[in-house]
Parts: sequence; structure tokens; C-alpha cells
Amino acid sequence: MIPIAKPIIGEDEINAVIEVLRSGNIAEGQKVKDFEEAFAKYSGTSFAVAVNSGTAALHIALLAHGIGAGDEVITTPFTFVATSNSVLFTGAKPVFADIREDTFNIDPDSILEKITPGTKVIIPVHLYGQAADMKAIMEIAQDNDLIVIEDACQAHGATFEGKYAGSFGEGTFSFYPTKNMTTGEGGIITTNDKEIAQKAKMIRSHGSKQRYLHEMLGYNLRMTDIAASIGITQLGKIDDFNKSRIKNAQYLSRNLGNIKGLTLPHVDKRCRHVYHQYTVRITGDISRDDVVSSLNKMHIGTGIYYPLPIHKQPFYKELGYTDSLPVSEIASKEVISLPVHPSLKISDLDTISASMREIMD
Repeated sequence: MIPIAKPIIGEDEINAVIEVLRSGNIAEGQKVKDFEEAFAKYSGTSFAVAVNSGTAALHIALLAHGIGAGDEVITTPFTFVATSNSVLFTGAKPVFADIREDTFNIDPDSILEKITPGTKVIIPVHLYGQAADMKAIMEIAQDNDLIVIEDACQAHGATFEGKYAGSFGEGTFSFYPTKNMTTGEGGIITTNDKEIAQKAKMIRSHGSKQRYLHEMLGYNLRMTDIAASIGITQLGKIDDFNKSRIKNAQYLSRNLGNIKGLTLPHVDKRCRHVYHQYTVRITGDISRDDVVSSLNKMHIGTGIYYPLPIHKQPFYKELGYTDSLPVSEIASKEVISLPVHPSLKISDLDTISASMREIMD
């Protein structure tokens, strides 16, 4: 089987973990601080706050801005449910804007339509490794006095007009095993705001700046030195990982071009797309499910991200969401992701390409 994703864990990561285990300092400590400093420098921000998941990063970033009951947060329904669930955790209301057909990212025009007096935040998701239109989004935010919290959980190293994802507003990243880099589980918040960074550190650790002195309500959402040691090592490799993903994606696009009923990934010329996923659309006579089934029989892994937009999820329907977001709804029926990760060989890419041609032709 050619897997849809494959974490790359080598001797460097193993040795880094062993070093921490032997030190006896395995909870949040110096390694976490080192990782935060390194990730902030990499992302082009002043501060980074490491936590135990991407979901926690989103949740904390919202809380650090004082978001709560009565507030509205505009985001996309075409993403993992953690994006909007994090809004619900605070007591605020997610408001869904539709996506652009070409990039699958949130549509700035749809954002404008959703702004009300209760709107406080925009959460753009840099889906599949390509940044949303941050020029338009930041202009909207500035014109309407809104906060921007980027969901960059799939966009480590992605850029928009040369600027890194996660450096426009507050950034939030995930280090789940299938991401472009991993810490096993983990997340991080990036910011240029010292006060937000301090609040985030307090929220992740029971509201305290110093041990046993609690100034606000907080949680236990800390990262361990074990996870941070993996992160430090992976961060040193992320550019090479991304170069491989980009090279693999370009190879696939060259070999999958001109297939009837197959729409290849669109790359905004202002972006460096780091291909967390290589996502195509199946728009021909053959169904997406038949393509998935055929590829699996050919021992090629696939992913559907995401088969049901958030506003159509059972829980959100119970909450009263009845939105019509046609671009998101159509995309959810057509998208399929093919393997693009750095572990692929040219022979794997050739197999994927030949198999897709055989199925689609």
C-alpha cells in the first residue's frame, strides 16, 4: 500500500527523545522554551507558545483575546471540525462563510456578507497547505476592527506574498503525526503581541505565571519536553520536507494533466503551497467513491478532506445551523487527496499517476 500519509521519524528524533528521558526533565521545561524560540524565529514572529494540540492552540488564542458568549467568529465550514469547535468552547458563535472554488480557502467576499455588529474574529484556514487570501482578509479585518486568528494547522512553512502563514494575525499550528512536521501530538500559537503571548501561557497552565499563584481561569494544555524535543528536530527538517512535497506535487500535476473529469490543485501565484495534501476534484462521469474504491484496490491510499462541511454535521444541525454554502457543499462531494508526502519514490508517483489515468480513462 502507498499510504496517504507517513510521519518521518528518524534516529535524530529518537535520540532527542532519549536525551530528554535520561535527563529526567520530561514535562514542560527548557526544551519547550527552546522549541518556542525556534518556531517563532522560523515563522517570523516575536513569540510562540507551545501547547498540547492544534485544537488547544485555537481555543487558547480565542480566550487570550477575550472572546466569549455573545461574540461571533467568522470561519470556513470546509475544514476539520476543531476549527469551529474551538469557537464553541469559548461560548462564542461560529459563523460560516463560503469558500473559493479554486483554492478551497475562505472567500473574502463571503466574509464581508457575514459581518454583523457581533463579529469579533475572522479565522481563515490555510487549507491543504496553501495560504488564504491574507491581503484581502487583513484589509477586511482592519476596516471592521476585527481580530484575525489564522488556522495554519496544515500550513507549516507556507507563505503569502513572501510572508509566513501564522505571522499576519495570531497563528495556530498543529503537530499531529500526519502534518508536515510533528511532535507526536502538539500545537503552537504564534504572535507579535507580548500581552497575548503572556495570556496564552497563563491559560495553558491553570492561569498562573508562577507556580501556585493563579490569576485567571486556565487549563492544563501544556506541551512536554518529550514532544518539544521531537519538534526541535523536525523544525530543522521542515524546509526539506516541504521541498519534497512541492516536488512530488509538481510531478503529479505534470503526469495527471489533461485527464477529463479531473481538476488538479490550483496554486495562487502569491503563495508557496506546501502541500499538506494534494487534493483534486472528480467532476466526470465516474463517482468519487468509485475512484477511491479503485485506488484502494490498486493499493494506493487516499483521503477525503472533508466529506461533510461543518454546517451539515449532525451536531451543528442540532445547534440550528441551516446555512446554504453551495461551493463548500459541492467541493465536499468532489475532493479526493492523493499521496504527496516526502517518503514517496518516483516509482510510487508513477504508480499513482498511471492508476489515476487508468481509472479516469
